[in-house]
Amino acid sequence: MKIGDKVRFLSSTGGGRVAGFKGNNIVLVEDEDGFEVPTPVNDVVVVGEDNYSTTHLVETRQQGKKPVHIADDDEDYDPADRPVTFKAPAEERRGGNLLSAYLAFVPVNPELIATTRFEAYFVNDSNYTMRFAYLSAENASWKLRATAEVEPNTKLFIEEFGREDLAKMERVSVQILAYKTDRSFMIKPVVDVQLRVDAKKFYKLHTFQENDFFEQDALIYPVIENDKPARSLTIDADKLKQEMVTRVKGDTAPARKKKATDSDDPSKPLVVDLHISELLDSTTGMSSADILNYQLDVFRKTLKDNEKKTGRKIVFIHGKGEGVLRKAITDELRHHYKQYPFQDASFQEYGFGATQVTIK
Repeated sequence: MKIGDKVRFLSSTGGGRVAGFKGNNIVLVEDEDGFEVPTPVNDVVVVGEDNYSTTHLVETRQQGKKPVHIADDDEDYDPADRPVTFKAPAEERRGGNLLSAYLAFVPVNPELIATTRFEAYFVNDSNYTMRFAYLSAENASWKLRATAEVEPNTKLFIEEFGREDLAKMERVSVQILAYKTDRSFMIKPVVDVQLRVDAKKFYKLHTFQENDFFEQDALIYPVIENDKPARSLTIDADKLKQEMVTRVKGDTAPARKKKATDSDDPSKPLVVDLHISELLDSTTGMSSADILNYQLDVFRKTLKDNEKKTGRKIVFIHGKGEGVLRKAITDELRHHYKQYPFQDASFQEYGFGATQVTIK
């Protein structure tokens, strides 16, 4: 076999002309598009200009091996049975021996930021292969969401999710074991980082920004950068407990209106204040449509969480204002929750700005 010979592959379709050799056992085959494909010398066969018969002698350039004869009438021979033993080593880039990895969230349809779903990715921006575990907190325990091996300088799709899943992703953990499979390397410490995913950011288009890893804007959380792990989330137990008591999550109400026995006594109404100031600490960057959609998400989640509590009365405080939220809630009840009767809540207790819904 020499440069210029026409050859075909044995373990796959295609072929080309010999452009050169790399070492004693690798031949560079130039295909019809001009790309040079490194191929083991025993995985190609020389053919004539118009003859693609496999009755040819494959001459090996590796010393100590005999020529391999392959005949057309060898019925037991199947090129697909030949194991592929060659794998090109991973390309390395300057500076890539410092570990950098990110958790990335990309909107499926950024033009509909109020309703779109999202994709989660793990980004390996280093010369190391990474084995990672991605977990989310469930009270005092953790749930494994994904685990995989990611090759150097690549990204891997993890999952698709909607806003209804954000409550389960407020606290996440990423653990990473880094190594190289084809060469020696400097050992790296195991990475174990906890992050808080801010659900409010998923309602703000400007938080998804231009980046180096995706063609579209994305929300990027660093896990480790240049061998320095991100500052791990530390949990203040007392503060977390207070947040759980005061935060509106559908089946809770504002502290000033909710009694401790409300959730345990079905004869007393559950009160949910939908004023945005009671739901979010800040609305910076949110449009009026974003705010309304967030309020309606809380409304729907509350009904979903209480759908099996027949006879339960829920008071939604929406205020008078311009009546936009009240009309939106009324439309939801008339079109999507026809089974639930509703009426104005007690004027003496809640004024004109509240609607009472009864679970049936």
